[in-house]
Amino acid sequence: MASVLLIAAPSSGSGKTTITAGLAWLYRRQGKRVKVFKCGPDFLDPLMLGFASGAPVDNLDLWLVGEDLCRQMLAEAARDFDVILIESVMGLFDGEPSTADLAVKFGLPVLAVIDAGAMAQTFGALAFGLAHYRADLPFYGVLANKVAGERHAQMLQESAPAEHWMGWVGKVEPLPERHLGLALPEEIPDLAAKLDAVADALETQPIANLANSVQFTAPIASDIQPLLAGKRIAIARDSAFCFIYPANLTCLIALGAELQFFSPLAHEPLPECDALWLPGGYPELHAEKLASHPSIRAELAAHVAVGKVIWAECGGMLALCESLTLLDGSVAPMWGLLPAQAAMQTRLAALGAQSFDLGSGQIRGHTFHYSKLTTELMPVGYGSPCRLGSGGEALYQHGYIKASYIHAWFMSHPVATAALFGAV
Repeated sequence: MASVLLIAAPSSGSGKTTITAGLAWLYRRQGKRVKVFKCGPDFLDPLMLGFASGAPVDNLDLWLVGEDLCRQMLAEAARDFDVILIESVMGLFDGEPSTADLAVKFGLPVLAVIDAGAMAQTFGALAFGLAHYRADLPFYGVLANKVAGERHAQMLQESAPAEHWMGWVGKVEPLPERHLGLALPEEIPDLAAKLDAVADALETQPIANLANSVQFTAPIASDIQPLLAGKRIAIARDSAFCFIYPANLTCLIALGAELQFFSPLAHEPLPECDALWLPGGYPELHAEKLASHPSIRAELAAHVAVGKVIWAECGGMLALCESLTLLDGSVAPMWGLLPAQAAMQTRLAALGAQSFDLGSGQIRGHTFHYSKLTTELMPVGYGSPCRLGSGGEALYQHGYIKASYIHAWFMSHPVATAALFGAV
């Protein structure tokens, strides 16, 4: 049975990811097997947390993932690991459903990380409010972040209930960020040293000695029929196409598909395959190199010419466009399979949970992008946003290409996912 901790905060920007990564690194240094989950539909935090924990990071979300799969993944993690860490999304009570809803549903002990850099005794009031705002919340404790020093830490500790004080961390260097979130782990050459610094700061605090456990009873896993048996699916995977949920790969394998990864950035050719998945990522940061791929345009054209499917999500869709206008105004030619032009912008264009149905069932997903698409293609449908007032993302079909800004969660409907990749 594993020790379990959900790391939350009053708001985004409090240092949750840095603390979660530091704890994962610390517990690994203690010789423990660590599994980390990320609440919500995040791609980038899981890459960082996966580096810190040494294991793939799955997502937990009561709407996107569903209660049964969340419970199953937690039960499997408790069986196979010594420590389970779960990083919240946004603030503890933000969203519908919120991280607090997840904590209550599964009995997950909550550690609140509070940015105490500009406060003293008010820290105690904030800690008290987080602990008592919801009576059924399994509150574990509070950790002060960005603390000025020992005297500051003493004032903070005195303001909080003794049983809730889990320690403090000074002003360690934050993990690098850019638009959409954290930088990729491979882009941070001294990442291990940064994590060592956070782990060193946590090692002397009460939180270093995590000793609790939660019992998870896994539901009976639903059978997934091998609708893609005998099919090979090529998947672009590199720094330009890195927004891949591990559970999506699990779903495709359960459907019977053989997965073949390749790197367009490394100018690797399109593998021999029956279908292609172009996931999201950062094509705008690598536009010139993607554009100079010597064979991809012809290979993609040959792929669809014989009736083979392409599913392109967000950044994968941008790569298929005729051009991509970058923030500096320069225009990069892209692969030209979609009669569309994309343009980056400084402001967020869309954010939120959405579902879509292309005729075989509803697939849940998420949208988050800083670009806009211009095309004369008529959408074949639109996503259904979870919240009123937000717009549904367009779904395009051009020959055997299906594309949208929505990042799909395949496990939400394996049958519809199989159809997405050409299963009859």
